[in-house]
Amino acid sequence: MELLQLQYFLTVARLQHMTEAARSLHVTQSSLSKTIQRLEEDIGVPLFDRTGRKLRLNEFGHSFLRRAERALFELEQGKQEIHDLSSPEHGTIELAVTNASTLPNILSKFRKKHPHTQFHVQMLTTQEMLTLLQRGEVDFGLSSPPIQGDDIECQIVFSDPILVAVPKGHRLSDRSSVSLAELKDESFVGVKKGYHTRDLVDSVFESAGFVPKYVYEGNEPARLSAFVEAGIGIAFMPASAMNAREQIQYLRVEEHELVREIALLRHKSRYISRAALEFREVVLEYFEEVRSVI
Repeated sequence: MELLQLQYFLTVARLQHMTEAARSLHVTQSSLSKTIQRLEEDIGVPLFDRTGRKLRLNEFGHSFLRRAERALFELEQGKQEIHDLSSPEHGTIELAVTNASTLPNILSKFRKKHPHTQFHVQMLTTQEMLTLLQRGEVDFGLSSPPIQGDDIECQIVFSDPILVAVPKGHRLSDRSSVSLAELKDESFVGVKKGYHTRDLVDSVFESAGFVPKYVYEGNEPARLSAFVEAGIGIAFMPASAMNAREQIQYLRVEEHELVREIALLRHKSRYISRAALEFREVVLEYFEEVRSVI
């Protein structure tokens, strides 16, 4: 059994389509088919049920997939460990985030300490992040809400109050807090349904007996402050996103505790490089600093 056979098998198993798998691997379909066939001959049983170019893992394939993923996972961790030992100051940290609002400040803080360390950041849904974490393909995930899963270490690093953002000059801009009832007739700007903050806010409004009127719904949380400043609508925004330079007043919500939890996630068995360990410390330091000023 060869390493290449395992790598090809994992790709075919995930895509379950020979043509798409060959395209992903940058090999010919005939070469890929022959490699999978030799693997099945080595094992002694078919791993897929075939219908034309489409394949579906059978009972043998599902069983073998778990072992193959574990074997390649360990080999990848060994490669990363050797690379770290040979070049500790020139590594790359693989990150996944569900919301990037705090990431620029964290990366800037880390870069000052470790200018030669590189980053690769992916903006993902919680399910996409969980998949990459379980495969060991990222060092850390920074997620809100926290994600639970087998072999996933979940550390809550910050409880982020969600505040009402209104532009300076708004009827509420001289207040420090507001009740939900006072917001009934306001126009809101926000992220789309499916984002944790939006779903949390909507559930609180539902419990109060009315539905907020959204005049803008997007998928870029960082843009909301610009809409608020322009007077398009008011918004629910996390306290960690506050910027003293903005012409915005932030109010706490009375009678309701609106908080989003931010978690740092990692695979329990993934090798942690020196750079990744330092990154985790910077994340903890950053949120401790934010906590002290909110």
